Amino acid sequence: MDYLGGMRGDGLLLCGSGAAVPTTYDFDGYLSNSGQVTSCGEIRLASAALRQVFGRADLRLRTAGGRLLRLRFSEKRLSSGEAAAHVDIIGDLPAAAEWRRR
Repeated sequence: MDYLGGMRGDGLLLCGSGAAVPTTYDFDGYLSNSGQVTSCGEIRLASAALRQVFGRADLRLRTAGGRLLRLRFSEKRLSSGEAAAHVDIIGDLPAAAEWRRR
């Protein structure tokens, strides 16, 4: 795997057909040996909101730039009071050349 760079900013966490929750994200992109772009990273939101959505399979992040990314939690459990969680990203990821090196 080759590191492509990072993508960070603000967006809205969408949960099913429910309300949107303001979220900050910080993702890293990688190019797999098969040529596919993959990504993982962290989302940050109010701890009460994170507790409500943690573990759900229907989460999407609408970035300020208009991308719609599907999220899957990487961890099995959320520590009490946490306002951040690690996620794997699926969906409308930027092409390999569009990532910004840190």
